[in-house]
Parts: sequence; C-alpha cells; structure tokens
Amino acid sequence: MQTIVGVLRGGPSREHEVSLKSGAAMLAALPEERYAAHDIYIDKSGVWHDRGRPTSPERILRQLDVALIGLHGEYGEDGEVQKVLERFGVPYAGADSFASYLAMHKVMAKARAQEAGLLTPEFHYVESADDVENAAAEVIRSFHQPVIVKPVGWGSSIGISIVGGYAQVHDALLKLFDEGALGVLVEEYIRGKEATVGIVENLRGEALYALPTIEIIPPANDFYSYGSKYSGATRHVCPGNFSRVAAEELQRAARVMHRALGLRHYSRSDFIVTPKGVYYLETNTLPGLTTESNLPIALAAVGVTFRDFLSHLVNLTLGR
Repeated sequence: MQTIVGVLRGGPSREHEVSLKSGAAMLAALPEERYAAHDIYIDKSGVWHDRGRPTSPERILRQLDVALIGLHGEYGEDGEVQKVLERFGVPYAGADSFASYLAMHKVMAKARAQEAGLLTPEFHYVESADDVENAAAEVIRSFHQPVIVKPVGWGSSIGISIVGGYAQVHDALLKLFDEGALGVLVEEYIRGKEATVGIVENLRGEALYALPTIEIIPPANDFYSYGSKYSGATRHVCPGNFSRVAAEELQRAARVMHRALGLRHYSRSDFIVTPKGVYYLETNTLPGLTTESNLPIALAAVGVTFRDFLSHLVNLTLGR
C-alpha cells in the first residue's frame, strides 16, 4: 500500500515563489510506485487549499500519513506550520516547532553557537523602532564600517543590507521595522569566503552525515549571498575551494549546530571562512530544494539522488 505524502508549499512569507519551486521539485521526485503525493498549497494569506479549493488544515491533514514541508521563511521555518502538524498528529520531516523557532531567531541561534564554542560575528540587537536612533549611534561607535543589517525571524537572505555610516545604518534599521521586523540584528562585517554545509541524519552509516562543503560566490557587485535558497547570479562550487583543514572544520561546525539547535532529519548551516577561523552565520531548517539550491547540489556531488533523499526523509520521519 502506498504511503500518502503531503507536500506543503507556498505560504504567507516573502519566499512564497521559492517555496512553490521547492514543493514542485518534491512532488516531481517522489517515487510514484511507493508514495501517493498530495499537493497542499498555502496561499499568501495563509489559507490552505486542497485540489485548488480552500479548505481547513484539519480536513487536509487527516488524509495524510506523513508531511514534507517545502515552505520557507515565516510560517515554515519559524515553527508555526509545525505547530499545526503537531496539533493534528501528522508526522513531518524536519525540525520540530521549538527547534525551528530557535534556529530562525538569529540572536538565540548565535547564543547556542557561542555556547558550543564556535566563532560568530560581533553583533548588536535592536528590539524595537524606538531604539533605532540610539542603536545607530552605538553601532557607529562600536563597529568598523560597513556592517550587516538583517531582520531577526525572516528567512534566508531576505531583508539583508550592507551599509556604513550613521544615516545608512539608521535608515536600514527603520526600513526593516517599517516592513514588520520584530527585531533587527546589526552584525560585524566579516571578510572571507562564504560556505554552506548540509547535514543529513542516518545516511551511509553516519548519525550526522556531513555533505561536501559548498563555496558560495556572490556576484562581483555584491558582498554576501548569505547562503540564499536561490540566487540565479550566485555561483556554487562543490566541493568548495577550501583547504582540507577548513573543509573538515566546516563539516564539524555544521554537525555541532545541528545538535546545538536540537534539529532533526536534515539542515544546512552557513559560515564565513577567514584566516582567523570559521565564523558561524545561521542555520536553515528547511533548505531550498529547487534544482538551483545548495542541498540538492551537495547531494548530487556524493551520488545521492533527490528521489532517494526524499525517500530517506520519509523513512526517517516514520521511523523505518
């Protein structure tokens, strides 16, 4: 008998379109002889759809054996949709609701990285729009310019800017709060090579199998891609051009963060490699799964097809 697999895609985040592509890739790759794929679309307003018709999550979810989450950003990576799945008792691949929230909250994730002994860029956390003027002044006094300004709780590279000087920092902070950010991180700009490493549990006899390092080379007019789920102009080199020591440290650090954040099944962590060492940036609990995304690229590099990876996720979720 076929296992009924629901693939959740879309969602109300700023990464709606990328999520549609990730979900479409999952639906296309699930082996038809083993799984009955169920396309579950969530629109930008958060309304769930079954076969094109709006319906309640409960009515959809009671038909499923297991769920794969193709959502990115808010609602997908912040633990909200996981709470819905947990409420209705549907097993799902990926981190649980609390670990998802923890990983997406960049300040708390940094704290876990520091506790685990990893290097992280210095940062200043701005909690509300009322703090913008004082925060901008403090950043100018405390950090070399330019700095990275990014929202707390948004996914991928959405909302990130690189700015320098009081006016630019002030305006970047204010813009993010005006757009609905619940907090903003101002981070030290670290010069180095950007890297990302995927982790898959219980693969090839390893509890935490580290995929090859990927070097992410942003366009010449950009500084960081921050391991974005999709950037057509960004180059991905797999394996990355890192020394053996650096590559092993990147893989070790990715395993450390998978454990430190309490994740499960799979994840992908982003880093900057410098002469001073490897700096942790962030962890993606629901990495992009389009054909251009980093995780499928790394899987292919070690001979794991996307079809086999999805089957592995289903088996992990169902405890097989």
